[in-house]
Amino acid sequence: MSNKGRLIVFSAPSGSGKTTLINMLMKDHSGFIFSISATTRPPRGNEKDGVEYFFLSESQFTKKIKNNEFVEHKTVYGNSYGTLRSFVEISLKEGKNIIFDIDVQGALAIKDQYPDDALMIFIYPPSIEELKKRLIIRGTDSEETIENRLKFAKNEMEKMKEYSYNICNDSLKDTYAELERILKKEGVI
Repeated sequence: MSNKGRLIVFSAPSGSGKTTLINMLMKDHSGFIFSISATTRPPRGNEKDGVEYFFLSESQFTKKIKNNEFVEHKTVYGNSYGTLRSFVEISLKEGKNIIFDIDVQGALAIKDQYPDDALMIFIYPPSIEELKKRLIIRGTDSEETIENRLKFAKNEMEKMKEYSYNICNDSLKDTYAELERILKKEGVI
């Protein structure tokens, strides 16, 4: 295993179990850090700068875009989010394996800029019907939001072929075992 870190990039439609799998992975295996994004949204609750997010003003964020300081960035619901190039570069040089929980657009930007370092993993549901069931059971979204998430999921799943690995999350236990097999094969765990 080399001393250089890897970028482990996870994408999945909302409700596919990606966050649960990432949390299990980080609990069971040391040597991973979670990518900390920069954002223009204000801190919530006890969030601390440099822990949950790097909190930036709109002007700071815009300046960083102009200076090409982001690996990827986008604006969602009026707030901007992005991955700082400096965070990625320093972590890779220090031999840290960075886990990204990111949408397809951001994931492909990372793959484009770090083709030799990015390990791309797409988690998908067994079916759109199963995904809809999971979103309803989760109980956090309105019916309209669920329908929008399902449309978005179909678009995201069309990009699965861009990823190194595609894992169907039919059974959390089996999916996690497959994820561990992949990471062992790749020399990350």
